[in-house]
Amino acid sequence: MAATKSATKLYVLDTNVLIHDPQAILNFEEHQVVIPMTVLEELDKLKMGKAAIATDCREAIRQIDRIIGDATPTEIAKGVPIIRPDGNTQGHLSILLDRFESPKRALPSDLNDNKIINSMVGLQEKYPRRDVILITKDINMRLKARGCGLGAQDYQNDQLVDDVSLLETGYFTCAGSFWDSQQQVETFHDETGTYHRIALTDLPEELYLNRFIVDEKGFVGKIVSLEQQQAVLQDLSGEQLLSQSAWGLSPRDIPQALALNLLLDPDVHLVTLTGQAGSGKTILALAAAIEMTVATSQFRRIIATRSTRGLDEDIGYLPGTEAEKMEPWLGAITDNLEALHSDDEHSPSSVDYILQKVPLQFKSLNYIRGRSFQHSLILIDECQNLTPHQIKTIITRAGAGSKVVCLGNLAQIDTPYLNPISSGLTYLIERFKGFAHGGTVHLEGSPRSELAEYAENHL
Repeated sequence: MAATKSATKLYVLDTNVLIHDPQAILNFEEHQVVIPMTVLEELDKLKMGKAAIATDCREAIRQIDRIIGDATPTEIAKGVPIIRPDGNTQGHLSILLDRFESPKRALPSDLNDNKIINSMVGLQEKYPRRDVILITKDINMRLKARGCGLGAQDYQNDQLVDDVSLLETGYFTCAGSFWDSQQQVETFHDETGTYHRIALTDLPEELYLNRFIVDEKGFVGKIVSLEQQQAVLQDLSGEQLLSQSAWGLSPRDIPQALALNLLLDPDVHLVTLTGQAGSGKTILALAAAIEMTVATSQFRRIIATRSTRGLDEDIGYLPGTEAEKMEPWLGAITDNLEALHSDDEHSPSSVDYILQKVPLQFKSLNYIRGRSFQHSLILIDECQNLTPHQIKTIITRAGAGSKVVCLGNLAQIDTPYLNPISSGLTYLIERFKGFAHGGTVHLEGSPRSELAEYAENHL
């Protein structure tokens, strides 16, 4: 008869998991977390490297040191109790030494991944009654581990949706007329507009503040209040929304109009815009940013930044100041500035004038840590390439009177250890659904050109 498996599992963490989330050690409940010696060596090599990665490595190393403290080698091998931030103790942490003798199912030991897998095979042989599971963001490493008879999983603690198609879009579309499904409506008016108080039973199940309800007859309602049994919708005419403009730019469709409404709303402090290439994310955000900075003086400056593959390597070798180094990476901003002034008599002069007049600053994500931006509009492009931990680091830079606009296309992730489900952009949208001063809109279509739309759908 087979031996009964222990309920407590051994989770072996790969280096990329600790870089992805330096607090990952705390997220395995009562189970034992194992850090291979090879992983510690990789963290040590990376802690002085690329700025973004190095900071996460140092934080992970400090977390390990805090837990281990002055434990003896025997205690470390057996497992040191993990003390949580709230003072409670749950689970254990141990360091796994590399095996010098080859296990039965040994892989060539010239690669660090293979060293980790080999040491796991030895660990499984030592503890046959316990499940030994590799946690890594590296798909190929998971395949190799499974080929050696080991369990292997992606790090899923910060994956809040099972399918990206379930991600919040920011609006609900009703077939026909919205009013046909309503039993009782209380309408009232004030100086800010017309509002409807409607029972929750007559509305879609998932409701959040600043979410929109749209029907096919031109009605648009924005949820501005949620009560115990009722919701208050602000009546927004679709025609009126399409006629609004920011710095001369008007929306081309209803999703763009909803996005512009959130961007210009002073009570919305965080806006996330998703959509395929050419759907208008950047140009809408930039037009609204200039409008609120120059025309209405709501913000003192615009901070433009982006996550881009290769930024860490290249920024140090480009000549000039930080702003000059960032310009090649923020070409999307200047491209859209040109598009906003394409009808001017002398477009280049208009763009130069705007760059001189608008307090627009280009910042590298590497140097945002530790900063605090007051009364600023922070525009973050290519957010799909950020991890949840990096998203948190950036959002917490927003000081008093600031607004953050996050843009991204989940179909264009360039980071090898991220996918649409584990992207920081997905994490942000899901975590902030219930935030009273946040809103999101998924933009449809590809207004950039017929060629761009066809390429997006067929290539």
